[in-house]
Amino acid sequence: MVLPRPHRFDVYIAVGGLLGGLLLVGIGLATRPAKDPITLFDGPWPILVPLTVLAGCELLRRAAPRTALLTGTVAISADVMTQGSLASILMFTDIMYAAVLYGPLASARRIQWITGLLTVAATLVPFAIWRIPEALLIGVVVGIVAYGPAATGWIVRNHRDAAEAARLRAEQTALLAEIDRSQAVVAERARMARELHDMVANHLSAIAIHSTAALSIGDAKTSQEALSVIRENSVEGLAEMRRLIGILRDAGGDTEPVAAPTLDGLGALAAGARTNGLDVHLDSDPGTVPAPVELAAYRIVQESLTNALKHASPGRVTVALAQRDGSLTVSVTSPFGDHDGPRAPGSGAGLVGMQERVALLGGTFEAGPEQSADGKIWVVRAALPLTEGDLA
Repeated sequence: MVLPRPHRFDVYIAVGGLLGGLLLVGIGLATRPAKDPITLFDGPWPILVPLTVLAGCELLRRAAPRTALLTGTVAISADVMTQGSLASILMFTDIMYAAVLYGPLASARRIQWITGLLTVAATLVPFAIWRIPEALLIGVVVGIVAYGPAATGWIVRNHRDAAEAARLRAEQTALLAEIDRSQAVVAERARMARELHDMVANHLSAIAIHSTAALSIGDAKTSQEALSVIRENSVEGLAEMRRLIGILRDAGGDTEPVAAPTLDGLGALAAGARTNGLDVHLDSDPGTVPAPVELAAYRIVQESLTNALKHASPGRVTVALAQRDGSLTVSVTSPFGDHDGPRAPGSGAGLVGMQERVALLGGTFEAGPEQSADGKIWVVRAALPLTEGDLA
């Protein structure tokens, strides 16, 4: 069996204990006189054997505490048969302390019980036999040498474990806080991406479509109308961008953030879509709805009109909003586009953004082609819960 390498501090203790014991032997200082009845080996030199063994046990006090305690118990028992050394007793108390502090938890508990029982026995048995008060001192000595160090090691161990547990809790709290912060940053970035996409995509799509028309059609009047639409959408897009920047920037002084769009603005939104060439029919009776639902519904209609502008075939686009069964239902239908590609480039994030908005409110969302009496259409449907419990 290969023993672990001793800790440097343990080496210092072992060397100091051995040198101190040798000094005591050199000056002839022992714990018992030479002619003591329990001393089997008189003289200074027998003291060196348990002293050396206990110094060796000190090397293992941290690396192998149970081995050090068992060996040290044998050595201190042997020391009783000599004149004894104060250095040996001190080293044994340190070994007992280290066994409780560094040893396994089960062993530390057993040592507590064993040393406590030994102290009680060493107090009561000699007194019961000899019937003299001085016999009680044996229990006191055993308590000082055995139970005292064990109890001290147990107290220190509890404090150390409590400090370690507190440190781990602090690290866990810091880790959870960092995870929450990262999730909040990701959620905020996703929200900003949705807002930026919804606010600007509609205007940029109109600009792209009408600029293509202006470049491809040689008619001056058509080009003039296209340029007018391009200018109008550029101004509105710039206003939306300024609003977003105002929200992101820290407001100072008397500056107040611009209010978020509401369902009252659906009429203006539909009018802008008609300006861009869509035949929009608006049927809106939302009633009073919470602000998060209102913003989500507005953005869903806005993005649906943008997609209709980019992808739909010519025909009527219908927008309908109504409260039904505790939810605000949003429905946008447009003629299904059968051309080879969109009239304006897109990021493909529109449907994902709408679905994310609905999911955050605990609602349902669907989008896809359907057959109708007027032919194939593209339908966007969303149901947004109105109650606070569903919004949580």
